[in-house]
Amino acid sequence: MDIDLNCDLGEGYPFDADLMPLLTSANIACGFHAGDPLTMRRTLALAARYQVQVGAHPGFQDRENFGRRELNLSQERIFDECIYQIGALIALARAAGVAVRYLKPHGALYNLACRDETHGQVLIAVAEFFGLPLMGLAGSRLQTLCGRRCAFVAEGFADRRYQPDGSLMPRSGPGAFVESPEAAVAQVEQLIRERGVQSICVHGDNPQALEFVRQLRAALTAAGHRLTAFPTA
Repeated sequence: MDIDLNCDLGEGYPFDADLMPLLTSANIACGFHAGDPLTMRRTLALAARYQVQVGAHPGFQDRENFGRRELNLSQERIFDECIYQIGALIALARAAGVAVRYLKPHGALYNLACRDETHGQVLIAVAEFFGLPLMGLAGSRLQTLCGRRCAFVAEGFADRRYQPDGSLMPRSGPGAFVESPEAAVAQVEQLIRERGVQSICVHGDNPQALEFVRQLRAALTAAGHRLTAFPTA
């Protein structure tokens, strides 16, 4: 089975250069929740060097909370702010000689889009505007909403725990994080087997991100999976 291994990068954490050659896709922060033009350009250059597929990773404009606080914004504002962020990344990617191949919202915007129809429809409209596949939580409401409007990439998380309904446990709650690489490998194997995920994420701000990714690569390869970017055409 083909499995994509993705990571949120360009967010100001020190592991990007080490993580990039181990990934097949990189979700690059677009400057609102984290990042800036220089960081975006440097991260894009890393992706180009290692031939890693690039995705846009827009979020709420809330640096104080790293885009992880749910904001009550109008559909119009969310649409406009996503268009603005992704447009900037696409322009910088063009300057770096790479293409932006998909869209993955960040943090609170991701969680809202995956569970709430109103937010999901906005992100689908953004994906349609750019002609990009939309990455989201496997089995979520967003996956159903995409239907025939845009391609959906089913994602699973190696370093976050799940609730019984398939949603992610709130970060503020006990047991929200997978603590060891070994536990991450076990969870990923279950996600692939039971939830049909196409792409596995390790968060770039995870202090153990590098070791998680290394062990995941080894385990997935040993299990006979091929690590490769998901097709976007």
